[in-house]
Amino acid sequence: MSAEMTAFEERAERRWANGKTAWRLVDLGPVNFIPLGEGRAYIVNDVTIAVFRQRDGRLFAADNACPHRGGPLADGIVGAGKVICPLHAWKFDLETGRCLGENATIRTYPVQVVNDHIVVAIGPASFAPLQQSNG
Repeated sequence: MSAEMTAFEERAERRWANGKTAWRLVDLGPVNFIPLGEGRAYIVNDVTIAVFRQRDGRLFAADNACPHRGGPLADGIVGAGKVICPLHAWKFDLETGRCLGENATIRTYPVQVVNDHIVVAIGPASFAPLQQSNG
């Protein structure tokens, strides 16, 4: 880890750096804007990201659209590191983005609280959301 970087910044850099891809840290505002046990949607680089705050205070960030039918994941039920889509009950692991029981994923983003603000590491808007596999 370089002396100028925090551990969070280095994890974000390793995740996004591929020699060409830039990433940046984005302040989404005060953490208390998201009640415990809920999610909120934010638009960053023309991509809608859902940020979830579990009842234990742990944060997760992922693409907001469910790959099944585009359901708003920020409106889903969150807990135990998972979110359930409010439209058709697809359940996603918020660490990996994998759907449990279906062959689909959502993109996840590194997120943390800095000075009581939500800070998420975002790559460029050209990153397309992962799509459901037809295989």
